[in-house]
Amino acid sequence: MIPKIEKILYATDLSDNARHAFGYAASMANLYSAKITIVHALEGLSGTGAWHMATYLGEERWNEMIKERESEVVEQLRGRLDSFCTEMRTEMQSCPFLVDTIKVKSGKAEEEILKLAKSGQFDLVIMGTHGRGGFVDAMLGSTARRVVRRSPIPVLTVRLPR
Repeated sequence: MIPKIEKILYATDLSDNARHAFGYAASMANLYSAKITIVHALEGLSGTGAWHMATYLGEERWNEMIKERESEVVEQLRGRLDSFCTEMRTEMQSCPFLVDTIKVKSGKAEEEILKLAKSGQFDLVIMGTHGRGGFVDAMLGSTARRVVRRSPIPVLTVRLPR
């Protein structure tokens, strides 16, 4: 059975690696006439840290600041998407129409990506990886590695070329 790829979940941390991985997401979306959902997770303060900030600033102001930051990230993602599509326009006329939605989530990146992967809405996850390897990966782990291990759907990880 040949799998259908209609919805791609592209996870980004706004790094150069993630930007490079978007090229693969756009290429696959173009190839399969699929739509891309972009997700970026904002890792907030710990529960105690958030409580202190809400106490210091007031809960209403703290929530306003969180919403402002989410809006900034969405605008940053749209800007990067526009610049990428401008660069790619000669190769891929449909670039601006490939992206379905942009989601900014609050929480740990791997958990937010996995929630979406498990939702049943997506056929594939595409994300960049730093690929440090060795000791650093063993001690700290990596978001991509944890997503690959736990995702119920296929995950394509893309390394930045040397």
